[in-house]
Amino acid sequence: MRGFCHAAVAVVCVLLAACSSKGVCESPYAQSPQFKGCGFQNPVNPDALPSASGRKIWSRFLFGTKVGTVPVDAIPVQALTTAQLDALDLSANHVVRLGHSSHLLKLLGKFWLIDPVFGERVSPFSFMGPKRFHAPPLTLEQLPPIEGLILSHDHYDHLDVPTIHYLAQRVQRYFVPLGVKAHLVEMGVPAERIEELDWWQSRNVGAVHITSTPSQHFSGRTLNDRNDTLWSSWVIQSGDQRIFYSGDSGYFGGFKQIGERFGGFDLALMENGAYNDYWPSVHMTPEESVQAFTDLRGKVLYAVHNSTFDLAFHTWHDPLDRIADLSAAQQITLATPVIGEVLTIGQPRTNVRWWAGLR
Repeated sequence: MRGFCHAAVAVVCVLLAACSSKGVCESPYAQSPQFKGCGFQNPVNPDALPSASGRKIWSRFLFGTKVGTVPVDAIPVQALTTAQLDALDLSANHVVRLGHSSHLLKLLGKFWLIDPVFGERVSPFSFMGPKRFHAPPLTLEQLPPIEGLILSHDHYDHLDVPTIHYLAQRVQRYFVPLGVKAHLVEMGVPAERIEELDWWQSRNVGAVHITSTPSQHFSGRTLNDRNDTLWSSWVIQSGDQRIFYSGDSGYFGGFKQIGERFGGFDLALMENGAYNDYWPSVHMTPEESVQAFTDLRGKVLYAVHNSTFDLAFHTWHDPLDRIADLSAAQQITLATPVIGEVLTIGQPRTNVRWWAGLR
């Protein structure tokens, strides 16, 4: 049954990817440099490789064999309490791993969320689709008051309906790529709390300065909204520290441009998972994630987009194994926190291969 569910959701995803033509090309975002023809487009990248045909991907999901993509043993989770979060140093910047690409940040005393997904499945359906490997380290009800919420794009593993329904009026401000506001309004978020940003646009919220930056990906949640909304990476500056979040992205020259423009990053949250030769330009391999991190001039590479959902064909631990080996070989400071672990930016920590020995 689980295989059928995964395959069915894969079919939906393939159909989304295949729907690239529209009959009507009117858009309120036509003035954006990223909007061309009938939708948003990636930066020109002559090195980008094409994805396999929708039929080929569909066939692989339906009839291909998956081995080791779902853990047999329990993923370790460090449970968190509100008291622990409140006790974190108000003069520092902290990042809490919630799972996949979801993170809770405490930035100089104010709490922020990045791509929060607390739902059981990442799918258009509540009863089928990729199911999480582990519970979040805290519940939605345990979250502290949230100053701001950042979304990278509208895919189901980054924009989660039950999570946004709950948070709708509990978050002060939402920052999203162009076009994503309409999704949030449908989920109950007051329109006046949402700001849409194009690439290179910035906003200040107290001591925090955020900037939407380029990525190489795509968007869509239904059969007919392919690339109707933009996708972004993000730069977060809090005090004198800089954080980069890749969102979902293939490798492209934009990482070097971002690194040059901002002068490097104290912490870079880099996508590392859900890669495959069938879609080489919308998700990075671990090797590409390391190169992107180098381009960004990062100090600490924090691997995200893994260990929570089965979204591709590699083993669940392959992203972690490979990026740990690559980082060791290149003397890169790597962070692969346990779910629920708090990383304080600028403070020394010992990284461990918590997944070693788990099946």
